[in-house]
Amino acid sequence: MKQQSCYILAIESSCDDTAAAILRNDEVLSNIIATQDIHKAYGGVVPELASRAHQQNIIPVVDQALKKAGVSKKQLSAIAYTRGPGLLGSLLVGTSFAKSLSMGLEIPLIDVNHMQAHLLTHFIKDENPNPEFPFLGVTVSGGHTQIVIVKDHFDFELIGTTLDDAIGEAFDKCGKILGLGYPAGPIIDKKAQSGNPKAFKFPIPKVPGLNVSYSGFKTNVINFIHKNMQKDEGFIEANLNDLCASIQYTLVEIIYEKILKAVEIHQVSRIVLGGGVSANSGLRSKLTKTAITNGWEVFLPTFEFTTDNAAMIGIVGYLKYLKKDFGSLKESASARLKF
Repeated sequence: MKQQSCYILAIESSCDDTAAAILRNDEVLSNIIATQDIHKAYGGVVPELASRAHQQNIIPVVDQALKKAGVSKKQLSAIAYTRGPGLLGSLLVGTSFAKSLSMGLEIPLIDVNHMQAHLLTHFIKDENPNPEFPFLGVTVSGGHTQIVIVKDHFDFELIGTTLDDAIGEAFDKCGKILGLGYPAGPIIDKKAQSGNPKAFKFPIPKVPGLNVSYSGFKTNVINFIHKNMQKDEGFIEANLNDLCASIQYTLVEIIYEKILKAVEIHQVSRIVLGGGVSANSGLRSKLTKTAITNGWEVFLPTFEFTTDNAAMIGIVGYLKYLKKDFGSLKESASARLKF
């Protein structure tokens, strides 16, 4: 007997991207993202401006997702939304919209943990194989850096996290001191291709266990730049590609050393990457080469699903729908939602 199609409307509004997607079972029919360029002028996300932009964007984005998928509201089986973690004001916009539409259409509401979604994006139906359990999940983004053991779709054990800044935040703050635009991560990555990663040596913080720290590294880079700029005002311009390559090398090395340690401690050599920084060529190359050398299985997300998007919320919604694990209208957005 053929399985009946399940149509999920997914909404993501945890930070500065307003996103909506339609999934038919585990297949993405549409994945729409409205970015907020207003934050570029400030060199980072301004929470109040982000929530206001979500209010303006959410209805057009959802409408566009439905039209592109060729699906009507009456066909929807459930609505999945990001409950947290993230910016509270931004989360509230998506949460309120999802609840209202769920009530109006009288269909189930499914709350999704944003961090789980970054890793479960690998279960979206595409040309890539799904990872088997258990695996070592590594989430690297602008707001988070985490290492988890994933034993099942919804069995996550946090074994390592950043003690301060996330890796994506470190990329952006280093980019700012170099005079690069926001977000700086992709710009640093591009310029690093033409630079020497060993041109400038930056220290790797010694942090116990599987936790990481990026704040000290960021401060070290800022002090290094200031010191050299006092000697030569053209230092950054003359060494930009080498600086980008050296910064990227060290940022990747910090998390890479912890991945190596996690594999050794937990004897899990199946590595699943997620989050915006999972698009970084340095990190991808490092893990791909290690996979060949050490016999690891490494799963890299499709570029479309690396940054915040609603398709990843939708696949979690579908997996929860199969279990009839529905949310409640009483549940509120949570800026620091845990697994």
